Order: sequence, then C-alpha cells, then structure tokens
Amino acid sequence: MLSLTRSSIADRGAWEAAGVELPQFDFAAVAQNTLEKPEWIHFGAGNIFRGFVANAHQKLLDSGKADTGIIAAETFDFEMIDKVYKPYDNLTLLVLMNARGDFQKRIVSSIVEGITADKTREADYSRLTEVFENPSLQMASFTITEKGYSLTGPDGQYLGIVEQDIAGGPDHPVHAMSIVASFAYKRYLKGQFPMTFVSMDNCSHNGDKLKNGMVTIAREWAAKGHVEEGFVSYLEDEQKITFPLSMIDKITPRPSESIQEALLAQGIGGMDVIVTSKNTYTAPFVNAEISEYLVIEDKFTNGRPALEDAGVIFTDRDTVNKVETMKVTTCLNPLHTALAVTGCLLGYTLIADEMKDATLRRLVETIGYKEGLPVVVDPGILSPKQFLDEVLQERFANPFIPDTPQRIATDTSQKVGIRFGETIKSYIRREDLDPSQLTAIPLAIAAWCRYLLGVNDEGAAFTLSSDPLLDSLQARLAGITLGADAAEAAGVRAVLEDQAIFGVDLYAAGLGGTIEAMFTEMLAGPGAVRATLEKYIG
Repeated sequence: MLSLTRSSIADRGAWEAAGVELPQFDFAAVAQNTLEKPEWIHFGAGNIFRGFVANAHQKLLDSGKADTGIIAAETFDFEMIDKVYKPYDNLTLLVLMNARGDFQKRIVSSIVEGITADKTREADYSRLTEVFENPSLQMASFTITEKGYSLTGPDGQYLGIVEQDIAGGPDHPVHAMSIVASFAYKRYLKGQFPMTFVSMDNCSHNGDKLKNGMVTIAREWAAKGHVEEGFVSYLEDEQKITFPLSMIDKITPRPSESIQEALLAQGIGGMDVIVTSKNTYTAPFVNAEISEYLVIEDKFTNGRPALEDAGVIFTDRDTVNKVETMKVTTCLNPLHTALAVTGCLLGYTLIADEMKDATLRRLVETIGYKEGLPVVVDPGILSPKQFLDEVLQERFANPFIPDTPQRIATDTSQKVGIRFGETIKSYIRREDLDPSQLTAIPLAIAAWCRYLLGVNDEGAAFTLSSDPLLDSLQARLAGITLGADAAEAAGVRAVLEDQAIFGVDLYAAGLGGTIEAMFTEMLAGPGAVRATLEKYIG
C-alpha cells in the first residue's frame, strides 16, 4: 500500500504504476534555497491553495523556472498543519476530475514548509519572523476567506479579538490581519524592505480589503504608541508595499469519500477525510475540477514568480475588475445562486444533478446566454461566451465535484444585489434594453423569496442555509404560507422593495410586480414551484 510521504514517493515506479504524476525537481535543493532565501509565503493552508496555487508553482519548479518553494502558514486552524501537512511531509495528492469521469492524479511538492502563526510555538514564530526579515521575500499571498479580512461586526464596531489586538500591540496578535501586520512591522524595523501582499480570495476588491485591514491595525497601533508612525507610511508607500487585486475561480469542494475509496482501490492508503475541531473538512488529497482561473494585477515591488508560465494571467487593475465583474454578475455566480435556491426547493443535493433537470438547465442558460451576455463586461483577455460555455457544459455538470445547492445558498441576501442587481442596472442604463422584459432573473428572485419560507415544493419544511439577514427576512414574510392568495402573497413586497438588498428599485425597473406574481404562483400548493418554472422557462 502506497503512503503519501517523501520516502514513499522515492519509489517512483510504484506511484507511476498507480497513474500518479510525480514532481520533477530536486526537492532537497529547493528546500535549502527556501530556507536561505525565502521568496513566497502563503497564509491559509486550505484546499484551494493546495489544489491550485501550490500546483501552479510546482509547474515552475518542474520546468526550472523557480528554485524556491512556498512556505504555508496558518493563522486560524492550526490542526491543518498538525494533521494534514506534517504527517504527509507537506505533500498533497491532487485529483483533478472532468465531467466525463477522467481522473488526473499528481503529487504536489512545492510546499516546502508548513508552519503555524501560533505565538506559543516558538520554532514556528521564529521562522515566520526570519522569513519576513529576509530581504529576499517577494510576496505573501492569502486564501483566508472573506471573513479573514473583516475587522468589524455587523454593527460596525471592532470585533472583540481585534480590540484585544489593538490594545495588545504587535507582540500578541490573534486576528489574521493583526498577525500579518505584526510580521510586516518586523520587516519594516529590519530595513523597510519592499514586498507585495496578494489576496487570492474569492471576494470583490480583495487587495483593497487586505490593505484596509493591515493599514487600519497599523494606524491603531501607531495611535497607541505600539509602533513607529513610519510603519503606516511604509505600508502606504507603493514603491515599497503593494496590494494587487486578483480574481480566482476554481471549485475545490470538501474531500469526496468516493474519491477516497477510488484511491484506496488503486493502492493508495492513508487518505482519511479529516474534520478539525474548527469544522474544517480536509484530507491528504484535494479533489477539484480541472478548470481554473487566476488573474492578478501586475503590481509587484520586489519581483515575483513567473506564474504566467503556469497559466496565471497578469494584467492591469481595470482588467482584473472586468474579469471579476464578468464572473460575478453575468457568467457564473448568478447561475450558481439560481441553481442553489431552486435546488433546495426541489430537493436536490448536488449541483451536477440539477444540470440534468431540463427546466433548471434552461433557467440558467437563459440567465447566462439570453439575459447576461447582452450586458456582459468583456475583459478582453477571456471570452465571456467561452467562459459561460465551460461553466454550463463542463463545470456545473461535473458529477465528480460534490458541490451542493445548500452550500451555495449560504448568505444569499449578501449576494443577490451583485449577482442579479447589476444586470438589472445595466438594462436600465441601456436605451436599447428594457428590464421589464427580463424573465429568468425575476424568476430566480421569486424562487429565492419562496425559498425563504423554509418549505420545499412538496410542502415539507427544510433547513435554510445560514444568512445574516435570515431572521429579518423571514419576519417580513411571516404569515405567507402555501395556498396564500395574491393579497396575502403581496407581503413579499417588504423584501422586494429593499434596495439595500437588491441594489436597485425593482418596482421602478418594472420588475416588482412581475416577481410578486411569480412568487404568488409558486405558493399555489405542492408542485407549484416546478410548475411556475416550467411556465416561464419551459
């Protein structure tokens, strides 16, 4: 039985016989180079980093276009390092799957160190300090999720741990932004060396969020006398420090038990799925779709890896914004949300299964091709039509990507204004388009309102995905039940007229009444959701 360790992969023949592609570079030499002149540290040791970012860098190492590896650091879930990195010598077994069921297996070995940002672990903290004090460091990148950058709660006040970090200064940070700011301060004190901080998280204007988090902490520390005033200036000096924007797109869901079983059948053991105490689902392997996009603003102050040779696109800030707008407002995210809420109502638990439903497929095809493409922002470097083709024909339909409508439905109230509202705004701005002629987007919004009742299309209650506005939204819909008439269903207006949610006045756009009518039709009784979808889309 093969096991994922450096001593095991030395038996290249056995791994290659199992269909696994192996690293082609001298790991010992790369590890020594990284120890002496670290160039890249990454915060957030999760699946998208291991399955996408680290794999891209491995291509450079294999081709001799890089000679140092990545240092992975974890600021939140230290068990990732203890249970997924160290026992497997920082290796990852990457399993890429296409919609036809073909597997590509390769071992990713570009991560040469896995460490925690835990102050109580002296060796780890000392190494992090050493890395940041070294002039060779080119960049720190991040996949810590959007929440990792937030310093405040819904009330606009600092989170408790942030207040503690501000009071305590750079010596005992806990929040990710405070931790990174503290190490940046060590670099400032050592010599004000240049470097670049790159957020690779899937959120809008990610580089700005990262900069705001770090600079805010630095200012608070400076105000309390914890750091020199010059530290804030250092972070804001674009000759020394930059925070590029990026757009990342790759589905790396929770580890699949069916993949684990397939690996075991191929003679690869020790692939147990791990759930940490912080509820992170992970494993020594990462299962992921083949499609991947990473577009980064080319704004680096101390050099960077030649990731363009590994498929990463470097461009200007405006183009990154256009790529993100294309993905988030027309070609992917709106389709995902439509499938999420309708899938929950119709009892689906896999996005790929929804794509076999002719009605749901027509719904997202209409949102994408008919209603989205006429107003798409064309970034020039990617074809929106080809991107959309890939989403609908390969990515969403891939049965080997265990992505669920329940996961995608999380926080929908925070998304509909971008995913649907922006297209509606574009129709309002265009003289040759009439927003009142939209059909599939209003239908998706009506389905979301119907979803909020927590009753599926068979009339049974189901658990709604988490959403910060859930209690408020359900309160506005209180009293609306299956069988409600138009007068009772009109209570949905309390949701639809909320411009803070949708980013646009749906009634002024001529859509409010249409959505109300669709919503009312979905309340007629069991089966009414499907009947309404088929009426407007079929």
